Amino acid sequence: MSGKFISFEGPDGAGKTSVIRQIKADLIAQLGENQVLYSREPGGSPIAEQIRQVLFAPENKDMDARTEALLFAASRRQHVVSTLRPALAAGKVILCDRYVDSSLVYQGAGRQLGEETIWKLNQYAIDGLMPGLTIDLDVPSEVGLRRIAEHRADQVNRLDKEKLSFHHMVRHAFLDLQKDDPDRIKLVDASQPLDQVVANVKRVINQRYPELFANETQR
Repeated sequence: MSGKFISFEGPDGAGKTSVIRQIKADLIAQLGENQVLYSREPGGSPIAEQIRQVLFAPENKDMDARTEALLFAASRRQHVVSTLRPALAAGKVILCDRYVDSSLVYQGAGRQLGEETIWKLNQYAIDGLMPGLTIDLDVPSEVGLRRIAEHRADQVNRLDKEKLSFHHMVRHAFLDLQKDDPDRIKLVDASQPLDQVVANVKRVINQRYPELFANETQR
């Protein structure tokens, strides 16, 4: 497959959506709209989006942790088959808001199901498909939750409402993943102003894919 698969991870409130929106706009200006695909997890295809609605519905607060993990994996499988592999085969650059690392962190660490268990479950779902580059947008949990309260209080989902201790576990699990896989996962400080975060993300992308953002990162 000739495309490029870039995933964006990080704790809640890290600003992934804002960063991806700007990266996408700048890539479209460089490559053309048909060559850039934004997607997200859970979701990214019609069936996967239906599973997302079940996962994040506030009334499903009693959902069993294993049920949650299985639904995330099911949504991911459909996403891989319906969206990601076809886009890569078409040579597109994929910008994906969360992927398998989020399951390792949220269900493996946060829900304490075990990261190895969640990895084995998701190996069946992804069938070997991993990003060529993952951007970990890191922000202290307190800062991220404050951003959510100030800027998207009307979009809070079931996981956003977890206790602070849960969000601390999630953040530290992301940092541990980065330490274990530093070649694929690159850490970016997301507590900085948005324009600085975007500039740093572009530099990281250019280091992995020199043909992307080459003119901008050399200024």
